[in-house]
Amino acid sequence: MSISTSTSLKIVHVLRAPLGGLFRHVVDLTREQVERGHRVGLIVDSSTGGARADEILGDLAPHLALGVMRAPMHRLPHASDISALMRISRRLSDLKPDVVHGHGAKGGAYARLPGFWTFDHSPVRAYTPHGGSFNYKPGTLAHTGYMAAESILARTTDLLLFESAYIGRRYQQFVGKTDAIQRVIVNGVSPAELIPVEPAPDAADLFYIGELRSAKGIDTLIDSLPMIERMIGRRPSLVLVGSGPDRDRLQEHAAEVGFSDSVRFAGAMPAREAFRLGHVLVVPSRAESLPYVVLEAAGACIPMVATDVGGIPEIFGPYAPELIRCDRPLTLAETVAGKLNGTRDANVVAARKLAAFVGAKFTLANMVEGVLDGYREALARKGSPTASEAAAYRQAAE
Repeated sequence: MSISTSTSLKIVHVLRAPLGGLFRHVVDLTREQVERGHRVGLIVDSSTGGARADEILGDLAPHLALGVMRAPMHRLPHASDISALMRISRRLSDLKPDVVHGHGAKGGAYARLPGFWTFDHSPVRAYTPHGGSFNYKPGTLAHTGYMAAESILARTTDLLLFESAYIGRRYQQFVGKTDAIQRVIVNGVSPAELIPVEPAPDAADLFYIGELRSAKGIDTLIDSLPMIERMIGRRPSLVLVGSGPDRDRLQEHAAEVGFSDSVRFAGAMPAREAFRLGHVLVVPSRAESLPYVVLEAAGACIPMVATDVGGIPEIFGPYAPELIRCDRPLTLAETVAGKLNGTRDANVVAARKLAAFVGAKFTLANMVEGVLDGYREALARKGSPTASEAAAYRQAAE
């Protein structure tokens, strides 16, 4: 493996869908790594993301020394995975990166599988799960299959970067011991995201931001609306921000509970723009890792009701007792009604306390430097660069 003794690394990020928190994480990481003088490239699915992803990738492309490659990638295992894997393997062989960093289950597989047959060039192979396959219910066929695949891929993994301690624990429990270096590097927000956002004059009572799919528990939120109405003595309004495969079903569900006139689907938009659409953000998820929307909402001082799943308690820290169990419409209704019946000042005070905690612990700078330190440690372990060169990288970063 031949690596320059300069502080610049060649880094390729591999991911599937250019949307959601995973994409936001990769974009943030890419921009900051480029800013620090590293040569970066992306390998991304071409069949998802829409115009917004095209715009973001188009803006990034001129700054990426290793370019952007887009290829069709299916979310679930598919026959086309073989051809996609061969294309990605050839691309990596041509680029000869120092680090290949896979994100999510499919991106992690594409990044690490070539390690079984590529011997002339041996980059550090890093993996960040972002929840993904680790959010499947243990004991199910899907969970068993994915964990078996993770165990195999662990053999070609040099560095595991968990975005939450929760996912790190899931890995230890279901995959087991590995020789890979392991670090928990939590997602981070920028100083600009710690500026409070005020609701618009016509803001709805409640709002949700994220993908419209079953794991997000939006059906539980809709089920709670008639209960909230009885508790607050008026009809609550709800705005759902985002896109996803369950949109039509959720529209039907809103009609089934008699709230089709009070539930608005606003489509996808930037989070800070969406924060103005409601007074209380509801995060009714059944499974999460370390969701950016919760970090961003906390930083923006948005009053919030969230479930006690995945890494959300890590974001809430000392305020985690405020979280509620998922799939409990009555509990959700009672908690939301308490926010709506309370004073605006009381809600803002609670939101500011959470914002202070998040602003101190979940910083973009810590996230980026933590990832780069992980790369350096893994490079040093592989013997190229030498330990002295790795030390030089660390000193340059400091």
